[in-house]
Amino acid sequence: MILDGTGWMILGLGAVTVVARGFFLFPDRAVSVPARLERALQVAPLAALVAVLVPEIVLLQGEVVPTWRDARLPAVAAATAWYVWRRGTLGPLLAGLAFYLPAKLWLGW
Repeated sequence: MILDGTGWMILGLGAVTVVARGFFLFPDRAVSVPARLERALQVAPLAALVAVLVPEIVLLQGEVVPTWRDARLPAVAAATAWYVWRRGTLGPLLAGLAFYLPAKLWLGW
């Protein structure tokens, strides 16, 4: 099998990824992480999720949603209320959908 330019590039990127991840996964001695960095790494996924979801909720074609009659807003309120009431993942998802689908399909929001 002869590799073309794309094949070599994929193999090279794979090798760089393995070396870069292995550099942190297999050190000779224990690596101490500062407490602030450890805390930042714990909340990084949540921060990334918020950074992606908030614009999808409050913006409509690049502008702030002009009216409260948008199906996303009561769905987010319901999901947030459910999460405050009972922590979990599935409950807020179902609560948000329970408000979003009727508002979107039947009310035309």
